Amino acid sequence: MKTLHIEMGRHRLGGTMQVYYLMRGLRARGEPAVLVCARGGDLHRLAEADGLNLRAVDFAGDIDLRFIWRLAAILRAERPDVIHIHSRRGADTLGLLAAKLTGIGKVVLSRRVDDPVKPGWLTRLRYVTLPDRVVTVSKGIARVLIEAGVPAEGIRQVYSAIDFRAYQSALDVAQARAKLDLPAGVPVLVVIAQLIPRKGHRFLLQALPRIRAVHPDTQVLFVGEGAEEATLRGAVGAAGLDSCVRFLGYRNDIGDILRPCDVLVHPATMEGFANVAMQAMASGIPVVSSAVGGMPESVRHEVTGLLVPPQDPAALADALLRLLGDPALRQRLGAQGREIVEREFNTDAMVEGNLAVYRELLGGGRA
Repeated sequence: MKTLHIEMGRHRLGGTMQVYYLMRGLRARGEPAVLVCARGGDLHRLAEADGLNLRAVDFAGDIDLRFIWRLAAILRAERPDVIHIHSRRGADTLGLLAAKLTGIGKVVLSRRVDDPVKPGWLTRLRYVTLPDRVVTVSKGIARVLIEAGVPAEGIRQVYSAIDFRAYQSALDVAQARAKLDLPAGVPVLVVIAQLIPRKGHRFLLQALPRIRAVHPDTQVLFVGEGAEEATLRGAVGAAGLDSCVRFLGYRNDIGDILRPCDVLVHPATMEGFANVAMQAMASGIPVVSSAVGGMPESVRHEVTGLLVPPQDPAALADALLRLLGDPALRQRLGAQGREIVEREFNTDAMVEGNLAVYRELLGGGRA
């Protein structure tokens, strides 16, 4: 069974890393697999350094219609049994059209976001007519598709995964705090997400005055880049929070950043299944998240963290104050989260889940 994987994301984000983990897992199992990725992107560099079988191509963006012909040529040369399209937005549509044009192999389309989907002919074309299966990374995303009229029998759910060892830092807490210039003993909250509106950073800023009234030395780390950075910096300055909110930008040392933190905060308004929650759980710290999309499937209330309604700064402050005031609860939730990630959200489970979908399509039984 030969599979070909299409991921045109240029940056080292959650979805891109899932494809990288999947490619490595398939190689470890002796399953032939080819990666099609954007030339010069982070995934290209990672895959090349790891010796993965890849086809790097020029890609000018989600309306690059010439990509259809480039991909069709690759499909005819490689003749895969299964084509797995991981990219989203325009790149996945272009990939579906290229696969349809060639008529080569079974087609699997991944969906990683829980954005609303409108019922209609376009949705049926994209999720029913063109692909043979749709793989969602959470049950919440599957519900969104089913509510839009996509038949459940064409959907399979396979959780995202992380290389959990990568987030278990070798630094002790004192070393990790020194690395980030954090004073000993102060409460530390961290948000690791793109700086875009749907990640909800603004709701933590609105909750922060209540938190600082009880814990005045609280520090907040914003890790990530995005179009909302100037707006968020302006809000921090206007609220007089410059002394406690720091923007760290994009970082590759997430395990070391999580090590000195007390709570990961994920106040998103929409979220399919945030890998960063699993990263925090792997590092042994609890998560406070909005109860949106697939988040309740990893951030299990009172088990691995606390869930709050979205866009509710008061509820967010309540949850954070509860955790900051109860070290034993933080330790218990963190330990349980680490155990669940290592057992349920490991890369082996993710690879085997996708392999089951491929085998089903090729006549090897239902996934």
